[in-house]
Amino acid sequence: MLAHKGRLLMTALAIMLGTAFVAGTMVFSDTLGRAMKNSYSKSYSDVSVLVTDRAAGSSLRADQRGEHTADPLTDATVRQLAALPGVQQARGVVSGFTGVADAKGNLIGEAWSAQGANYVPDAAGNDSRYPLVEGRGPRTGTEVALDRTTAEANGFKVGATVRVAGNGQAVNATLTGIVTTDDPTVTSGGTLTLMDTATAQRMLSTPGRYSNVVLTAKPGTAEGTLLATVRDALPKDGPLLLETGQELTDQQTRMIAETTTAMKTMLLVFAAISLFVGIFIIANTFSMLIAQRIKELALLRAVGAGRGQVTGSVLVEALLIGTTASAAGLLAGVGIGAGMQALIHSFNPGMPTGSLVVAPATVVTALAVGVLVTVVSAVLPAVRAARIPPVAAMSSGEVPTTQKGLIVRNTIGSLVTAGGLALILGGASAADKSGRTLIELGAPLTLIGIFVLLPLLSRPVIALVGPLLARLAGTPGKLARRNAVRNPRRTAATAAALTIGLTLVSAMTVLGSSVNDAVARTVTGTMKADYNVAMATHGDLSPEVATAVAKARGVVASSPVTNVYWSFDGKNRAVNGFDAAAFDQLVAPVMVSGAADVLKQGRILVNDDVARSAKLSVGSTVNVTYDDDTTGTFTVGGVFRASDMLSPVLMANSEVAKHAEQPYVSEVLVKGADGATAALKQSVKEATGSNPVIEVKSKQDMQDEFSRIISFALNMMYGLLAMSVLVAVLGVVNTLAMSVFERKREIGMLRAIGLDRGGIKRMVRLESVVISLFGAVIGVLLGCFLAWATTRTLASDLPGLTTVVPYGRMLVFLALAGLTGMVAAIWPARRAARLDILTSIKTD
Repeated sequence: MLAHKGRLLMTALAIMLGTAFVAGTMVFSDTLGRAMKNSYSKSYSDVSVLVTDRAAGSSLRADQRGEHTADPLTDATVRQLAALPGVQQARGVVSGFTGVADAKGNLIGEAWSAQGANYVPDAAGNDSRYPLVEGRGPRTGTEVALDRTTAEANGFKVGATVRVAGNGQAVNATLTGIVTTDDPTVTSGGTLTLMDTATAQRMLSTPGRYSNVVLTAKPGTAEGTLLATVRDALPKDGPLLLETGQELTDQQTRMIAETTTAMKTMLLVFAAISLFVGIFIIANTFSMLIAQRIKELALLRAVGAGRGQVTGSVLVEALLIGTTASAAGLLAGVGIGAGMQALIHSFNPGMPTGSLVVAPATVVTALAVGVLVTVVSAVLPAVRAARIPPVAAMSSGEVPTTQKGLIVRNTIGSLVTAGGLALILGGASAADKSGRTLIELGAPLTLIGIFVLLPLLSRPVIALVGPLLARLAGTPGKLARRNAVRNPRRTAATAAALTIGLTLVSAMTVLGSSVNDAVARTVTGTMKADYNVAMATHGDLSPEVATAVAKARGVVASSPVTNVYWSFDGKNRAVNGFDAAAFDQLVAPVMVSGAADVLKQGRILVNDDVARSAKLSVGSTVNVTYDDDTTGTFTVGGVFRASDMLSPVLMANSEVAKHAEQPYVSEVLVKGADGATAALKQSVKEATGSNPVIEVKSKQDMQDEFSRIISFALNMMYGLLAMSVLVAVLGVVNTLAMSVFERKREIGMLRAIGLDRGGIKRMVRLESVVISLFGAVIGVLLGCFLAWATTRTLASDLPGLTTVVPYGRMLVFLALAGLTGMVAAIWPARRAARLDILTSIKTD
């Protein structure tokens, strides 16, 4: 090993990178998990028993409809619970969504993390749950307090006017105080708006009603004992849920564990890909080292070394390299874990952090994986070394591959590839979830089969670019092509690393483009409206919003989209209601039969899935059972193609209103006189009362939002796959460096007969580019094929989904692969060009 330490450097780097990714993933996930556990455990630090009104969420809408429900969590309930033995404090809590507007009127932060709650002052005017940093707590309906992070980030000072909104109308309030909190949702970047109790109940729940009651036990009272006392005091069959603080903490811990485990699994998958790529590099390195040491090994055999000793020497060498490189990878992994933590914190400053956690399992796993991968990769080269005949080896520079070995390899590769392709095609033809299972089984089989066949494929594929290389680069180009196919196994092993990365990258890119295209066509295909008005929380809109929007300046047509669930011929169906007069200006369903304007006649539209399953057609009648248990009939006026943008059944809002006095309004569609203009958007926004919680989006906005999600997912995948690509680059460098060493005499002869140093450099660089492009082309083709098969299985879940190949991006991938080969060849090419002519010619 010491005699060949320079040649083994790239192998050690490949092992180190792979194990560093594994160790870094485990350190990061363990650190984040502990930090989140410590942070979230504070959520229930003052909770001994939590009493939750499970009906509180639905009671708001019930009260709005004029219905009356039992109100178990009232001031009277809080006083009753406070008087129980063992209770030190009973605190009525009101909580829910409350958005805060920035200086431009836009919602601060994400809707899911915008919280509102009641401020409950003690005799001194302070709330121990929310310590004041500045000012005082809110006392009236026109006052609020904010968390310090939100106030500082947006320049809010005590006395400033803040615009806030819950599920009702937006209001202007005076900022009277700034508080701190250990609520993890807030400390992770959310916003907290505090109101006096009466205002919080009015905005977030129902006047006089609490969401839950927090009970703190007296010293010496166990949580279980207090829970039993509370259970005996409250109605047995009410809508109340009782949980201890420990139970809540345990639930939170399980949730965090599940989240971090899922994240760790995903990251380890990409680490495994890097290690898998590394296997080819390690095996390739040892194969070349053995090929270079044939005479040395033959001499050992000649003086009495047994096959076991030769095999053992190679495996011990691999063990030493694996142990050293894995230890270095473990140290690098700790640095990667710290870097990932800092990166996440830079994107989200509120993300919980803590000291790095290097668990014993991380140390053992990183070392074991690195050593095992290295030793296993060296087994086959070690066996080959032991089989070198002493006489044949000493009389030849390299033992040629036998025809029998090639036939066996190609036969096995063909069978494995055929089996994998058959599974993939079977999955594509199934076109459902079961087909995905077949593809998941067939994809790795096909990859393995292709890897086995790469030596066979290398000659004809690389031969295609031979004339081009000769025309562009002359003699160096011809030599580069011949060098690339001289040793097909080595070329294949080098290219395989890039094939893996490009297969995954191209497959994900095609899938992302296909889904993006399907969603874009769904939005543009069914929505004629210029703008969509909806809650950022995806909750229901107040009916008053639809009325105000309809009167906005520049609006020529609008319709609230109502949602109900009714039984049609005994089966529950989702129903969308639209304004019949404006329907044809706002929505454009793709009609299979009938006409879209039948809503004006009191008829309904059903999608083709419903029509097929219920055997309906234009003119069919359907029996309907409403929520109020009354029944009726509807006539089908048309059948449209199923779309994710529309419910299975469409009807006029006037028909929905007959049996749903105040139905759920999910959105309002708007059509302007001059199309989607900035003036129309501003007019609609003002009609909502400049509510920061209500979003006004055009069709393009909706497409861009989804495209951002797809792009973010793809960029994250590209970043995770970058490690495997880096390992692949090391493999190319390693192969070329050893190839140059092997061909010292040949390079010296080329220099002696007139090929200058520039020609030598071009020859090595072109050889590297050819090998890289060979692996990339195979990877891109295989990735597109896998994406096509997967798209077929997703079509049932996403109607209209077709395979879209972004050819421009595929060409970029191939260009980057060529650039990778060019960069990887810089050092080997310089080394080859600097070889001394006479020294190289007399090299033994």
